[in-house]
Amino acid sequence: MSAAQQIKIRRIVWTGAITAITVVGAVTGARLKADREEKQQVEKSREATVEQRIAVLEEQRGSLIAKKLDLERKIKQVEMKAQGATWEESRQGVERKRG
Repeated sequence: MSAAQQIKIRRIVWTGAITAITVVGAVTGARLKADREEKQQVEKSREATVEQRIAVLEEQRGSLIAKKLDLERKIKQVEMKAQGATWEESRQGVERKRG
């Protein structure tokens, strides 16, 4: 093996090693940051008053109810379409007359 080939191989090995170290460092740093933020969130929720907790839960409940109503509306439209209603009728809740 010539000296030029050895230098080329050594350069490739060093490049790969430095890249691996950089990637591992970035992933580790991101994980540590996420863990720290999670701990801060837990502490914040523990420090919250009962009124604040209730407010957060009511906000979450409102969001879930809105999603539920939207899903129920979509299910109703699909059921009406399966029963023979046109798309426009299923949106209005009026079924097509057969005749």
